[in-house]
This record gives sequence, structure tokens and C-alpha cells, in this order.
Amino acid sequence: MTIPITWCPGCFNFVILNAVKNIMKGKEKEFAITTGIGCHGKIFDYLDTSGVYALHGRTLPVALGIKMANPALKVIAFSGDGDTYAEGISHLVHMFRYDADLTLIVNDNRVFSLTAGQQTPTTEQGFKTKASPEGSKQNPMNPIKLALASGCRFVARASALHQEQLQEILEKAIKHKGFSFVEVLQPCIIFRNDAEMIRKNAYEIKGKLSFEEAWKKASEWDYNDGGKIPVGIFYDT
Repeated sequence: MTIPITWCPGCFNFVILNAVKNIMKGKEKEFAITTGIGCHGKIFDYLDTSGVYALHGRTLPVALGIKMANPALKVIAFSGDGDTYAEGISHLVHMFRYDADLTLIVNDNRVFSLTAGQQTPTTEQGFKTKASPEGSKQNPMNPIKLALASGCRFVARASALHQEQLQEILEKAIKHKGFSFVEVLQPCIIFRNDAEMIRKNAYEIKGKLSFEEAWKKASEWDYNDGGKIPVGIFYDT
């Protein structure tokens, strides 16, 4: 059955979809996926594999249930920044502890795009929306530092502006034995198009980092606009 694509033309979700399709090609039955609620969740419609739409913020416990029921499957959980870092934050922290053998891909555009652009925990300070016309008052959280502090053994950040590197990081994350966390910076072309900012400031992490080096690297960008943005694998042990 062909399902019409309803993402906006030019959406960076297409880049993530193509990377995952390339990884799964010919091996779709080895995978199962879960999604949260948000624009990212439509990816399930366009992948020829088994999976479940989860409730908002609940993609990880559903993914864990699938993995427990069939440990042979490669399980990928897709989620958004609001999905993961707001409603789903408790599941995320405990999944770092459990270290179950599955992969979380967070599509982080730093807004709730599906519901017209409200701020999320990674929205930069001062960003104005219809729901916060005076601008965001809070400093954004740093999910990379949260992952490291919580004991995650595979921590990475990728960019949807660079499909080749994105696909390489996702392949390594899926092969990792244990829980792997990949945040994908994915501009929303309608409600928060920060593609130029990412293109200007992102640079590739080189070499394998110790925990101390990973923590220092994660501290370089505080999710406010401006400053260099390290992209790549922060920690893999």
C-alpha cells in the first residue's frame, strides 16, 4: 500500500528517512520501530517494516517491550525533542540506566512543529512563539550532557544537513551493543529554520573521545544560537 507523503516539501525529515532506508535496505524484517507523536512519527508510514505508533513521550517503553519480546530484532525508537525531553524525559533517563540494546533517534528542531511551533526544552532563550510572545525565559537543556551524566555508553549528535555523516553515525549506533542515543539537528523549515546557523557553526568531531573529553566537547554548545556545534560521536564505550 502506498501512503501519501504529508511532510512539507523540502522538510529535513526526508534526509533522515533516506538515511534509515539505506541502512535497512534488504534487511527490513530484521528491524522494528516505534515513534512518538510529531512530524517525525510519519516516518513509520514510509518504511516497509514492523512497528508501533506510541503515545506522546512513550516511544521508549514501547520499544523496550518489543525488544524484550523479540531480542533478535534491531529496534529503533524515533522521537522529537518535545516528545523526548518534555513528556518523555523520565523514560529517557531510565533508559540510559537500563542500557537495553536499542537505538533512539531524536529529531530535534527545537520547537513543537506539529502543533504550530511552541517552545520545547531545547528552544533557545529569547525565541518568540505565539505561545510565548515575550520570548522563552528559560535556558535550554543540553541533552548530550544529560546522556553522559546518566551513564549512556553511546552518545552522538548528527545533522540532517549532512546525510552521509548522519547515515554513518546511525549505522554505528544500531551496531552498538546496548542503548544508543543519537540526536539529529533537523531544522523545521516552517516554524524554526535554523539551517544556516547549523551549516555555519557545525563541525565534525574527530577521533575517539574519553569521557572527560566528551563532557568538554558537549559543553561547547549550550543550545542557544551562536557558537560552534560539535557533530559526531561524543562517547562510545
